[in-house]
Amino acid sequence: MNLITTKRNHRFLKLLSQFILLLWTTAILYPLLWTALGALKNNKQFMLEKPWALPKLPLLWSNFADVWNRYHFNEYFLNSLIVTVVSTFLAILLSATTAYILARFAFKGSQVLFYVYLSAMMIPMILGLVPLFFLLNDMGLINKLGGLIIVYTAWALPFSVFVMVSFFKSLPKELEEAAYIDGAGYNRTFFQVMFPLARSGVITIGIMNALNTWNEYLMGTVFVNDPGKYTVPVGIAVMQAEMQFRTEWGPLFAGLLLSMLPVMVMYVLFQRHIVAGVTSGAVK
Repeated sequence: MNLITTKRNHRFLKLLSQFILLLWTTAILYPLLWTALGALKNNKQFMLEKPWALPKLPLLWSNFADVWNRYHFNEYFLNSLIVTVVSTFLAILLSATTAYILARFAFKGSQVLFYVYLSAMMIPMILGLVPLFFLLNDMGLINKLGGLIIVYTAWALPFSVFVMVSFFKSLPKELEEAAYIDGAGYNRTFFQVMFPLARSGVITIGIMNALNTWNEYLMGTVFVNDPGKYTVPVGIAVMQAEMQFRTEWGPLFAGLLLSMLPVMVMYVLFQRHIVAGVTSGAVK
């Protein structure tokens, strides 16, 4: 009797978990589907019909070309791509080298330095906007993509160092010793042995930093007011403001969908590495 009851409880919990996951999946996919369908409609379908109704034929694929050219979305997309790729690369390189030193070499003040990086994660970025603005202004980096790249790289370092330290600590020291015996120096040991072994951690921080940078709005608004240097989040907000009293919902939804595509593609390609990165650093 107890065995039958246990099996029933197990089956019930399994069905309940599947139902919850189904609801969660629907809650995530529905806004994406609604955005994709909205990008193929005109304003008449938005205003006079139910907003969640399917678009009528012919589908307005021209909304994508309209937002790409007429609203300068191509410039916003390129700016975001440059800033995201360069800042993510710099954050990976700087955090990996810093974390390797903190994790594998004991020196006076190493723990203090690690906790300095850790404490930086607790400071809200909004508190640093004013001093950062004056600092970038003195350096001549206001309204320049280079200024955004520097800020985004510095913003990503504390979290990246924190994650990478745990990864390097989990790697066996025998690998380094074998490399040293074979005549490899510190640089060669790091880039050819240790760095590839921490690939899951590198991919994890790379994707997280790339997503944060791609979707960041506040700093992009404060440090850049040149329309030619706007990133995608700022550009979409400006695009909606330019529409003024007659919002063109089709091109606006098309812009939103285009802004989400790199994020979705990145997640689909590296989903396995994200899961491995989250779990492998916790097990030694």
